Amino acid sequence: MTTATLAPASTLLIRPATEADYPHIARITVDSYLHAGHFEDPDHEYLQFVQQVAKRHDSSEILVAERDGVVIGSVTLVRPGSEYADIALEGELEFRMLVVDPAVQRSGAGRALLNAVIARARELEDVHTVSLTTGGHWVAARALYEADGFIHVSARDWYVPNTEIVLVVYTFAL
Repeated sequence: MTTATLAPASTLLIRPATEADYPHIARITVDSYLHAGHFEDPDHEYLQFVQQVAKRHDSSEILVAERDGVVIGSVTLVRPGSEYADIALEGELEFRMLVVDPAVQRSGAGRALLNAVIARARELEDVHTVSLTTGGHWVAARALYEADGFIHVSARDWYVPNTEIVLVVYTFAL
């Protein structure tokens, strides 16, 4: 009788980002947006902006997903009034740029990061809601948020300035 030897399951760790993670976070963020077709030009102004990880980390929390010692995803947490906050109201923890390396998408890392955001929000006494903005046509992202109980708040949807690109807002009450 022959038996197959199974490798142990890989471990996914969600942890605060460190300076050593910045290049990985920048690459994964750009790769994710390009792979999803949200941008065609890797030199797009927004893609340059998201690569400024050190600056972003100065005013916000960044969590990373690490599997077997390799950073495979990240998410940025911002508070109202932060230069990175787009839609956060008082009492909200907004998250932005939840990304997973395209090579390992649909592996559970995105959902683990989302759960970590909710857990972090519950630790903050003055937070009662988690909020986010996503692209109106970003079907996979919207499906993840909706499956985990986020509600589309259409009254808060907004347009990227000087464009016709609509961004949609979701919230999750704690």
